[in-house]
Amino acid sequence: MRSLAFVIAGVVLGAAACGVPASSDSAEGLSIGLSVSTMSNPYFVQFRDGAEAAAQRFGVKLSVADAQNDASRQATQIHDFTSRKVKAVIINPVDSNTLATEVRAANLVGIPVIAADRAINHASVAETLTSDNLAGGKLGAQELAKQIGGKGDVVVLRGTAGTSASRERSKGFADGLAAYPKIKVVATQQADFDRAKGVTAMTGLIRSHPDLDGVFAENDEMALGAIQALGPKAGHHVKVVGFDGTPDGIKAVRAGSMAATVTQQPRLIGWQAVQDAIKAARGQTVAKSVAVPVKLATKENANEFWTF
Repeated sequence: MRSLAFVIAGVVLGAAACGVPASSDSAEGLSIGLSVSTMSNPYFVQFRDGAEAAAQRFGVKLSVADAQNDASRQATQIHDFTSRKVKAVIINPVDSNTLATEVRAANLVGIPVIAADRAINHASVAETLTSDNLAGGKLGAQELAKQIGGKGDVVVLRGTAGTSASRERSKGFADGLAAYPKIKVVATQQADFDRAKGVTAMTGLIRSHPDLDGVFAENDEMALGAIQALGPKAGHHVKVVGFDGTPDGIKAVRAGSMAATVTQQPRLIGWQAVQDAIKAARGQTVAKSVAVPVKLATKENANEFWTF
């Protein structure tokens, strides 16, 4: 597994840090299809922006499709890209387990597939490019434990079932929390990486567990929903830790309503996905697995992170 250096300053510096091969300096006219799981999540808007910036830089014709969190819609999009004979496909899967047929069909006609931000199971892809979600989950557990003094009751808001991101963040969090036997996870609830669902889930959890000490949400949107439901308790009686480092998440950390967020680099992932799709389309070697590091944002260092 290859690891990319953490870059705060954006995708241009990120690309320089990763090294842009001379053979990728121009890919004028090369067509790439990109299917994004949902454009309703600010994180994936940043991911799309990074991909489009790379496409512009290298002269790629990038076709972007929004799956709207619908696995069937996404399967149709991949089929359409394959029928149009694009030179490579980048997929940010809605569900890691439902695209094997479409990926195999692309492979059969020589179209390489890059899995971005989430893995694709049961099929062979040229590259899987994701954040280090296991490490991020562990970081989140350690910070939440620190925030609540190593003891207390916490709840977990889970992302979309079937996604590698949710599965890996959950495992990382559990692994990290194992070092704190006085912390008890009293409830786990799925909220699909969605802010509104985070509000609903947290509202119910507060009723069932009125004396909570902490919340770990597998993305910032759910964390922000939890903060909305908690009201003035957030950041005071109840510590909330999120995941993504979205602009709204960083602002909440600065304000003190969110204790911390595990930050990712969506623009860099989008940029790197396009860069590696170009290489794969040309028959060049790409890393089978790339892990993009994560970093913890707290009130002490939140000003280091961009909020736009």
